[in-house]
Formats: sequence, structure tokens, C-alpha cells
Amino acid sequence: MTGFLSRILRRLALAASAGLLLLGASAQAQSGYTQTRYPIVLVHGLFGFDSALGIDYFYGIPDALRQGGAKVYVAQVSAANSTEVRGEQLLAQVKTILAITGAAKVNLVGHSHGGPTTRYVAGVAPQLVASVTSVGGVNKGSRVADILRGVAPAGSVSEAVASGAARALVSLINLTSGGSALPQMPTAALDSLTTAGLADFNRRFPQALPSGCGSGAELANGVRYYSWTGTQPLTNVLDASDGLLSVLSLVFGEANDGLVSACSSRLGKHLGDHRQNHLDEVNQLLGLRDWFSTDPVTLYRQHANRLKAQGL
Repeated sequence: MTGFLSRILRRLALAASAGLLLLGASAQAQSGYTQTRYPIVLVHGLFGFDSALGIDYFYGIPDALRQGGAKVYVAQVSAANSTEVRGEQLLAQVKTILAITGAAKVNLVGHSHGGPTTRYVAGVAPQLVASVTSVGGVNKGSRVADILRGVAPAGSVSEAVASGAARALVSLINLTSGGSALPQMPTAALDSLTTAGLADFNRRFPQALPSGCGSGAELANGVRYYSWTGTQPLTNVLDASDGLLSVLSLVFGEANDGLVSACSSRLGKHLGDHRQNHLDEVNQLLGLRDWFSTDPVTLYRQHANRLKAQGL
């Protein structure tokens, strides 16, 4: 009898604990923890998408932000094209979002090539942007892009072969994500991501870019700028992408996430470096990451709360 009562009590305790967790999650959602004043627009990087085969590029992040009260939109720009082309596509989507919501501005969050893409919009239309956040952003170029351009110079056979392979990948992405109407030009994307390409871009759009490896100006032309990045290429042996990122990380000779150096990622107020690689920064692949580091989803939620506190 004592054993039976003990089991009943344990089950009641577990049920009570589960109920408290649900109440806590519900209370946090109702509190509007991520309820920013302006909509949040997430912008993918190279070979990215909004959602493909039901899987979000920003894995689990939009829903987590919405549960806390944020209005969240996921942009779909060319998977492979120049920063300027992607930027104009994003600008058009921003205007549509503002028309739909009645908001005066948006908070832009860009990953990888999404970083310069968001900066372009803030540069040409700062009146429409409350904040720009660059996550693992290629803000000063990537050593990987430099090497690829070096082995596949403009007009060469190797460039044609590489471009063909990239177009095939983009076609697959478009087929699964519904982005087939968007123009694609892999070589333009590659040129935009080289050190030389970003140097040219930065001459035209220098806002919030630091001169060294620290933080830049947090406020420029009425827009607030933030960034964070990963600096650990290998984070989970079960993640198939970690091996490739670990190999690519060897070309940098400095802290990096496998595709972008920590210094290149800096923009505006830098919010920190984390034990994440380039895909962990958007909670990929499918949430596999370093279990002892901060959950990527948590970083986005905390940042939404930061924007809320700033009145953004």
C-alpha cells in the first residue's frame, strides 16, 4: 500500500511540475517579453530561404519570437545574388510589411549575407528602419569567398563549372521554398562577399562599421545597429555540417565560425561571441548545437526584449 501511495504522490508531483512549467511559459508569452514596437524581419544569407519543405531557415526562431508577442516576418530574397539586388528585394518587402501592419519602421535581423543586405536597406531608406542586427554577418568579407574567387577567376572554366553547380543548388532551393521567380547570379553573390567586394560596399554604406575589431557606433542616421557571432566551428559531432565548417575554419588564422571571422562580423554595438558555428547561429542543422552554450533561440528572444526596452 505504501508503495502504491508513493507512486501516486510522485505522479501528482510530476503533473504539478509540468503544470507550473506550462503556466510559466504562458505567463512569459502573455507578458510580451518579445513584443517589440516595430515588426521584426528576419533575412537569410547565401543559399538561404524562408522555409523549405516545412523547415525554417531560422529554425524555431520565428515561432519563439511570436509566442512572446513579436510580429515576425521572414523575408525571401535571392538565394545567390549581389547585395544590391538582394537589398532592393528586401526593401520592397519591407514596404509591403509596413503597408500591411501600419507600422512606421521595422527591425531588420540578417544572418551571414543577410547582414550586408539589411545594411543596404538601412543605408538607402533609414527612415523605414528602427534597427539592424547582424548575426554572423559578412561585414568585411570572408576569407572563404576570397579563396573561391582566387581559384575561379572571372571568365575562367573553373568559374563556369562552379557557377553551374551553384545554380543547380539554387534551383533545388527554389523548388522546395517557392523562390523560383527570384533572379539568381552566384558569381555576383561571390563578388559581394569577398574582402574587395565588401570594401567597396563599405565605402558606400559605412554606417556603424567599426574601424577595428571592437564595436562601432550603436546609433547612425537614426538607426540602431547590433551584432553577435559564433567562434566555434565544431560544436556537435552529430551535426553533419560541422566537419565541413571545421575544415573551412582553418583558412582564417583567427577566431571564426567556419565561414566568417569574428572581426568581419562586427557591426554597431557588438553583443558577444558564442560557442556556435555559422549554422548554429540560426539554430541549424535542426537545432543540433553545443549543448553547453547559450541556446541560439534564446539569443534572439533576449535581443527582441532588448529592442523592446529601447522602444523599438
